Amino acid sequence: MPVLVITGTGTEVGKTVVTAAVAAAALAGGRSVAVLKAAQTGVGPNEAGDAREVARLAGDDVTVAEVARFPEPLAPGTAARRAGRAPVRPPEVAEAAAKLATEHDLVLVEGAGGLLVRFDAAGGTLADVAGLLGAPVLLVTSAGLGTLNTTELTARELRSRGLELPGLVIGSWPGSPDLAARCNLADLPDVSGAPLLGAVPAGAGSLGPAGFRSAAPHWLAPPLHGTWDADAFGTRHGA
Repeated sequence: MPVLVITGTGTEVGKTVVTAAVAAAALAGGRSVAVLKAAQTGVGPNEAGDAREVARLAGDDVTVAEVARFPEPLAPGTAARRAGRAPVRPPEVAEAAAKLATEHDLVLVEGAGGLLVRFDAAGGTLADVAGLLGAPVLLVTSAGLGTLNTTELTARELRSRGLELPGLVIGSWPGSPDLAARCNLADLPDVSGAPLLGAVPAGAGSLGPAGFRSAAPHWLAPPLHGTWDADAFGTRHGA
């Protein structure tokens, strides 16, 4: 099934911009792409959410969908409870993704926060969605100090569940990386047991759509339909 689940080591690590970059690179390679936001929080009924931001950056050819949205910027299960609404449950997300997969070459399922953020009171998570779909999980990480612990913990959880971790993408590579970020280019693959598959430059989400679409393939490795080379990047920027 052509589904890729995208999670992060936490909030604000660049999941949406990475999702947009993967979508743009796949579109440039001639694939049809859908993006499914499992649970959108922190936006009102008529506001643009993460899926719409992906389409703005990657192109209107992307099909976008949400399973549910809740107004407060909280974990989905908490936001649903406070809104007095039914929560999102993993089987609903998996069913929506599977349906999109019948009509698209690639379906990107973007989570909220980290891998184990709860969707409902029963403890359902994005990891459960990936398990139901049998889908690999791409992990978006931060570049600097503190990322090694959360990256290793997430990688261990994925493997404990028998889920495939094809690789990591740094969601916001700084223009002037410090020593920790430069060392992490070698340390992140080591602690996670997965290769680096890209590094999206900081501020990429503020690019105009045309500039973003033309640059996106250069931020991602060939398994993500790009041309980025981890060894060359490490030689230029590593410590």
